[in-house]
Amino acid sequence: MNILDRIGVDVGRKLSVEDAVQWAIDHDVTFIDCQIDIEPNALETFDEARCRPVREKCKEHGIQLGLHTLSAVNVAEFSPFLSEAVDKYLRAYIDAFALLDAKWIVVHGGYHFTDDVQKRMEVGLERLKRTLGYAEEKGARILLENLNWEPDLAEVHYLPTDVEETMYYFDRLDSPNLGWSFTINHATLLPVGIAGFLDGGPTDRLGEVRMADSNGEYELHMQPGEGMVDWTDMFRRIEATGYSGHYMNAFGSLDDMLRGREFQVGKFPG
Repeated sequence: MNILDRIGVDVGRKLSVEDAVQWAIDHDVTFIDCQIDIEPNALETFDEARCRPVREKCKEHGIQLGLHTLSAVNVAEFSPFLSEAVDKYLRAYIDAFALLDAKWIVVHGGYHFTDDVQKRMEVGLERLKRTLGYAEEKGARILLENLNWEPDLAEVHYLPTDVEETMYYFDRLDSPNLGWSFTINHATLLPVGIAGFLDGGPTDRLGEVRMADSNGEYELHMQPGEGMVDWTDMFRRIEATGYSGHYMNAFGSLDDMLRGREFQVGKFPG
């Protein structure tokens, strides 16, 4: 598969899953991500009747559909009632994965409020263990994403953001159903950068590379070529790990992401 075919588009909530699949067919995009929390993709609406035509169309046209959970849902939640709801939320995504014959689900480690970071990490780890147990039953591929750094003075911080936090989960989660969703623009917000993340991160479990350009200062999903990412160097380092999977554009509009693919292909080494 050539590099253009390997670069997908994160549709998110921009279209219904049905329309996203048709859009991908119309624009020769093989890999798409969809979020299925609210209308037009309300999670509770993904029953067999809705999912059957979607999975059949994906199979017919070779579309690889991934699901992307909402980072606003705190996987590190430990409050009564809310904690149980997060478990149910993740299980519902896995159920939808099975009905849609999706190929991956991107998940997150949650977030903490600075002084409770260790407790939140422990709770999130245990929840991911439970989630992976269910994923193994259903044959679901779970990809844990490295999220964006927030300024030190911010009270709320995502998990995981740096290499150490990322490896906290991967060192303790040995499920064969777990992989890494590596977001390059998030890596640029830290001193180690993309190169440092690849040197210290779980590249043997790399399952997706999420792409946007960055100003290197704060969370921003920029058009490729408008920021500080060295695209040729990034691709070279990723490919040197032996990775042969998909890349996923996550910035701007659908048209922006299509244009970005052409730019990225021009920066691909070799």
